[in-house]
Amino acid sequence: MRIEQPEGAALDPLAGRRILVGISGSIAAVKLPLVVSALAKRGAQVRCVVTPSAAQLVSPVALASLSRERCYLDADQWCHTAPRPLHVELAEWAELVLLAPLSATTLGRWVHGLGDTLLASTLLATEAPVLAAAAMNTAMWGAPAVAANWQQLQRYERVLPLGPAEGLLACDRQGSGRMADPELLVLALESLASWGWQRDWQGRRLLVSAGPTREWFDPARCISNPSTGRMGVLLAQAARLRGAEVDLVHGALQLDPSWLEGLNLHPIDTGAQLQRALEQLQPQADAIAMAAAVADHRPARTLSYKPTKAELDAAMCGPWEPVPDLLVELVSRRPTGQRILGFAAHSGDVLPQAQAKFARKGCDLLFANPIDQPDAGFGSSTNQGWLLGPGDAVERLEPMGKLALAHRLITALGAAL
Repeated sequence: MRIEQPEGAALDPLAGRRILVGISGSIAAVKLPLVVSALAKRGAQVRCVVTPSAAQLVSPVALASLSRERCYLDADQWCHTAPRPLHVELAEWAELVLLAPLSATTLGRWVHGLGDTLLASTLLATEAPVLAAAAMNTAMWGAPAVAANWQQLQRYERVLPLGPAEGLLACDRQGSGRMADPELLVLALESLASWGWQRDWQGRRLLVSAGPTREWFDPARCISNPSTGRMGVLLAQAARLRGAEVDLVHGALQLDPSWLEGLNLHPIDTGAQLQRALEQLQPQADAIAMAAAVADHRPARTLSYKPTKAELDAAMCGPWEPVPDLLVELVSRRPTGQRILGFAAHSGDVLPQAQAKFARKGCDLLFANPIDQPDAGFGSSTNQGWLLGPGDAVERLEPMGKLALAHRLITALGAAL
């Protein structure tokens, strides 16, 4: 079930939102001022609730300054001048809740229905969607009681659970338990705002290609394109947040590395490497989104040394050879039931070109977008275009943020399954 969005939310679903940030006692709490600042800069209304242990790790004064709102502590819960209980006021005020870090203690209180702190009672009282990002010591994360509580949380409606990542922890352990980075928390909260908490891709595996390929003349020079990989990575994260296991085959990306957390990464460089990776990963996939910007041609011969300018001029003049049509190859060998989404970037009159390409490629869906219009195409945070489907179906997708667009495309691909 989607949640209501304010007008203009297609371009930024966090703008104007009332977001309650709950911070519990994990050393990862020191990252939350970055999150609060990022949300405030995007126009969200932010209030913070801090547990006593978290208040020893992150300054409530700093949180209040960054959010431009009062930061609430346990001592504020009961006040003789307040007409209503504070935890009820906060619970009803919030449109979205970010619970980060979610410690083992707060997790246990929540799933066992304990309301003995301001944050715990607010979690029980709220009916808003909650993004819960766990963080704790590796051994604590693996403890049977914590694992059972986390499994219980997976079954809650309105909750989008974000498990911890692998990495070096504050306790010097290397392993699972590190809270998602601030940039990914904001992305996941944006996903919750634009789509909701549904995990309709649970049990499915998605293969996504993203970013540019590079075809080399010599060790120093190549032909490529300005793709940043943003659209493909957001497709991958949208599906992952909706429960999918995601393989991401990607070229050189130009985006925050934290956006790659939780994905199975398969880095490539050339079209030939992408071709081999797709051949290997396709049989396990339920669906494929072919968002990579693949070069159409490559030099027939790559020099092993950096040539002189005259030699390079000769190499650039040819001979050239076509890069195989990887989307057509995927369609030709796909197993029964596998669905494939293709992408097309065009200038000029996009729709007729896209319809001709859709007929040639044979994929189930094709998204076509302009690259000669403002705020669309390569490097942009927003996009627009046409989604083509079976039976000459055409849907015009108006300008929206690329994450919102990713959810629209993932929904269409899931429906095809």
